[in-house]
Amino acid sequence: MSRRPRKTGFRRSFRPAAWLSRHAQAFFASLGRLARRPLGSLMTLAVLGIAIALPLSLHLLVNNLQQLAGNWDGAASISVFLKEGATPPQAAELARHLKARPDISSVQHITPEQAMAEFRQHSGFGDALDLLDSNPLPHVLLIQAADPNISPQQLKILLETLKKQPGVELALADMEWVQRFQGINRILQRATALLALLLALAVLLIIGNTVRLEIQSRRDEIEIIKLVGGSNAFIRRPFLYEGFWYGLLGGCIAIILIGLASLALQEPVRHLAELYQSNFRLGGLNLTTAALTLGLSILLGIGGAWTAVTQHLGRIDPSN
Repeated sequence: MSRRPRKTGFRRSFRPAAWLSRHAQAFFASLGRLARRPLGSLMTLAVLGIAIALPLSLHLLVNNLQQLAGNWDGAASISVFLKEGATPPQAAELARHLKARPDISSVQHITPEQAMAEFRQHSGFGDALDLLDSNPLPHVLLIQAADPNISPQQLKILLETLKKQPGVELALADMEWVQRFQGINRILQRATALLALLLALAVLLIIGNTVRLEIQSRRDEIEIIKLVGGSNAFIRRPFLYEGFWYGLLGGCIAIILIGLASLALQEPVRHLAELYQSNFRLGGLNLTTAALTLGLSILLGIGGAWTAVTQHLGRIDPSN
C-alpha cells in the first residue's frame, strides 16, 4: 500500500529562487518601460518631484524659523535692569544664580561701560555723550529662555519671577512679538500639514492615472495572460513596481530641487544674517528627513499604483 505524502506548511510548487527571479525580472522590466518613453516619464517625474518638494520646502522653512527663534535673542528673551548702584560682583553673582535655573538657557551680563560703548557706536550722539559727568546706564542681564517655543503665559511667569530677584529694578520682555512670532510659526506648521495632505493626494492621483493609462495600453496583453491562467497578483506585480519607481525617482527629484534651492539661498541668507550681527545659517535636509521623504514617496507610488490596478483589473474580462 502506497504511503500518502505528508502535508507541509509550504506549497510543493513554491521555489524561492524562481520566485525571486520573477520579482527581479518584473522589477527591472518596469524600469525599462519607463526608460523606453523618456519624455513622458521625465515629465511625470518632474511633476511628482515638484509636488513632493513644495511641502518639504515649507517644512524646512518652519524648522529654520524655529532655529532662528532659538538663536535670536529677540524671539523669547528678557532684559533685566539692575538697580542704580549695583556693583559688578553683585551683577555677576545674580547672573550665575539665574543661569543655574532650568528654565533659563543663557545669561549675558552687559556692564554700563559696554552699554555706553555700544550706544555711542550706534546712536550717533558721541559728542553729546562726552558732556555727561557720569555713566547713567545700569547693569543689564540679557536672559534667554531655555524653551525657544515658550508660551506667552510661561514667559510672563518667568518675567514676574525675575522682577522679584534682589537688586532688580526692572524686567522687560516683548510679549507681543513672542505671540506674533509663535502665531506665525503655528500657522506655517498647519499650512505645511494641509499642503502635504493635498499634495500627497495629488501624487496618488498622478501615479494612479499614469498606471491606468499603462493598463489601458496593455489591455490585450493582460487579457492573454488571464486566458492562459495568469493570476491577478502576477498581473499586478509589474504595475506595483512601476509605482515604486515613480515614487522613488520623484522623491529623488524633490530632494535635488530642495538641495539646489538651499544652495541658491545660502549666500543671501548669510549676508542678511551678518547685517543683523547673527551667525544664523540656513539649514537644509538632513539624512533622516531625506530618508523619510523617499520612504513616503515610495509608499505613495505603490499606493497609487495599487489603487489603479485594483480598480481597473477587475473590469478586464477576456471572455467578453
